[in-house]
Amino acid sequence: MAISRITAVLQSKCPRCRVGKMFDGPVYGLRKQHMYEHCPHCGLKFEIEPGYFYAAMYVSYAFSVAEVVTLGLGTAMLTHSESPWLYVVVLFAAIFIFAPFNLRYSRLVLLHYLTPKVRYNPAYQDEQAGENN
Repeated sequence: MAISRITAVLQSKCPRCRVGKMFDGPVYGLRKQHMYEHCPHCGLKFEIEPGYFYAAMYVSYAFSVAEVVTLGLGTAMLTHSESPWLYVVVLFAAIFIFAPFNLRYSRLVLLHYLTPKVRYNPAYQDEQAGENN
C-alpha cells in the first residue's frame, strides 16, 4: 500500500521511495540531528546540488513567522498584557523550542513539495513489499 506524501513528510521518509528515512533519530533529543547523505533504501542523494538546502531557510522562515504570529496573538488573547518583555520572552522561547522542528520539516517540505526534480516512484515501495513477502 502506498504511503501518502503527508505521511511520508511526518515520518521523515525519502521523497522518491517513501521507505528510507531521511534523518537518524527523533526531532528532539540530546544529540544533534543527523541527516543521511543518501536514502538508505533507494540511494537518492538528498542534497541535489551544493548549497541546495539554503532554499530550506525560506521554508523555515515561513514556519517561524507562522509560529511567532500564532503565539504572539495567543499570548495577547490569554494575558491581555501590554508588557513587551512578556512577548519577548514568549517569542524567543518559541523560536528556540521550534528550531529543531523547523530544521527538519523545512528540508522535508522542500524536497517533497518544492523540488520538481524529485518524483515519487512507487516501484521502490513495491520492491520492498516483494522483499517482505
